[in-house]
Amino acid sequence: MKEIREILNALAVMRARGEPAALATIIRVAGSTYRRAGARLLIRQDETTVGSISGGCLEGDVAEAAREVLRTGRARLMTYDLTADDDAVWGLGLGCNGKIEVFVEAVRPDAKPDVAALLQACIDDRKFAALATVIASPPESDRTVGARLFVPEEGRVAGSLGDPALDARVTALARRQIADGKTTTVPVDLPGGRGELFIEVITPPLPLLVCGAGHDVVPLVRQAHEQGWWVMVADSRPAFATRARFPQADEVFLVEDRDVGRTVRIDRQTFVVVMTHNFLHDLEILRGLLATPARYIGLLGPRARTDKLLAELERTGVTLDDAQRARLYGPVGLDTGADSPEEIALSILAEILAVRNGRETTSLRNRRRPIHDPAGAESVAASLADAPDRPRRG
Repeated sequence: MKEIREILNALAVMRARGEPAALATIIRVAGSTYRRAGARLLIRQDETTVGSISGGCLEGDVAEAAREVLRTGRARLMTYDLTADDDAVWGLGLGCNGKIEVFVEAVRPDAKPDVAALLQACIDDRKFAALATVIASPPESDRTVGARLFVPEEGRVAGSLGDPALDARVTALARRQIADGKTTTVPVDLPGGRGELFIEVITPPLPLLVCGAGHDVVPLVRQAHEQGWWVMVADSRPAFATRARFPQADEVFLVEDRDVGRTVRIDRQTFVVVMTHNFLHDLEILRGLLATPARYIGLLGPRARTDKLLAELERTGVTLDDAQRARLYGPVGLDTGADSPEEIALSILAEILAVRNGRETTSLRNRRRPIHDPAGAESVAASLADAPDRPRRG
């Protein structure tokens, strides 16, 4: 998510200056690859870049294609098949043994709709969305390549694929993909024959709320910001809950402990870490958090302290069921032997990342399955003919 935020910031500057650019997006991978579908590389006219689509091996070749795309205005779909032994034929020496397809398109400052602005609004509002882009079409209708439909999880769509009926079907399918959280490619009937769509689910930044504003919160906020997460800090002390203290936070709240759960936007995607270093403050904050839909509530401190907090809550009539206990993580963080505030922050963020991705924490050398779970298009290949509305992600 950090990557897309940086690219959107760069596009906003370039749009204000009236400068065009090229955007390369991985639309499909197979086998072992460094990046997955949705990874992007922005190439400016001066050939400086933002983002990445590989470990540095493909960027030069894609930049060459970007120059041609900017000159002609015609998008290109490039395939790097590195599954064969003759990898050297590309002159790239990737050694990844995977297949990567990259869609390279021009980004004009006067393009309508302004997809970058729409995506920025989704990030700011912490909303899911999908981009449906024509990446291949019959020769008779090659002008449709690059046509795009922006589909928010709720509300009005923007753009068009050139046909209202097709727009309606793709909108329904895109919202199904948002609900499933899966980016995919699907075949599509276009004027003149068969084409292909890339439907990318845009996930908003992971929302992290840190309750407390002590010195050890500073590295946690800094490291979370570096991941591109949406970072919020809440504290009841005016001298601590300041923008000056946390310049990298997206939001800073000066709020009483009892009001945190009502003041801060906390939804089912929100991860919360409570680290005030004060038992009574933690107790009041935790009481309010349990009434929110927060996905994860981490409690800094030893297990005995967490047990004491829960016992005190129960004594005052707050009983936790199994579902409530399942989202409590106390002590917070992975067992890495962390000691310094920076190490503890890393331990906490690693645990949050694992929980968000549904992973058990173990060394990759002990994992017998692929590093990345494969996401194919088989289950949705025929969905354009029948794309029922599915419950949307909240």
